[in-house]
Amino acid sequence: MSALQGKIALVTGASSGLGAETARLLSRRGATVFGIGRDADRLAGVFADIDGGAYALVDVASAQACRDAVEQCVAKFGGLDALINIAGRHQMRRTESMTDEDWAEDLATNLSGPFYLCRAALSHLLARGGNIVNVASIAGVEGQAYSAGYCSAKHGLIGLTRALAVEYTADRLRVNAVCPGGMLTPQIEQFTAPENPNYDLILRSASPRGMMQPHDVASVIAFLASDDAAAVHGAVYRVDNGKGAG
Repeated sequence: MSALQGKIALVTGASSGLGAETARLLSRRGATVFGIGRDADRLAGVFADIDGGAYALVDVASAQACRDAVEQCVAKFGGLDALINIAGRHQMRRTESMTDEDWAEDLATNLSGPFYLCRAALSHLLARGGNIVNVASIAGVEGQAYSAGYCSAKHGLIGLTRALAVEYTADRLRVNAVCPGGMLTPQIEQFTAPENPNYDLILRSASPRGMMQPHDVASVIAFLASDDAAAVHGAVYRVDNGKGAG
């Protein structure tokens, strides 16, 4: 029997890329999946392949929308065992040209959204001995050029993960983070560099083994969300195809 059999998981960013692959993988391993995203057509396409799942349109930058999504999931399926925070945004800009709105949007999606969802989900997760998996980035453990907002938010997400892990050490809750490197997703396909970039700086973030597929990271998320990771708490997993090896 799968270590995810019978679990109820809420997956953000489920309309494409890593979120979609994670939702499908959790379902194949026996979990019931509630997915949220901002693209109705893509969500419908993803969940056409997921038996017994459900989804909702949610902007994670809204605290109220996050509360409503958690309550909708719990009302429909009777509880919550795993919160998987994947939704994010990354637009490269020179720091001197970033607007206040750019900065606020980076923090809202990549940091505030996961916090709102964690806060809303905690009572339900504690009741069932559940867990949280926050998907940060290698940009959460090192610097990246033209990514001040994104790096700041992802470093903050790792800080949030560790803070919760310490706060709830004595409780029936696990909190971990995954830091992916470059993946072949729709987001990377829409990558645009700032005007006249230094590509040597950009390529410092690349793995010598090349880009990964979403499944490479989704499999690690599924492990952390499962009972197989019962002793893993407060960990930050780099899944970067060797980028951090030196």
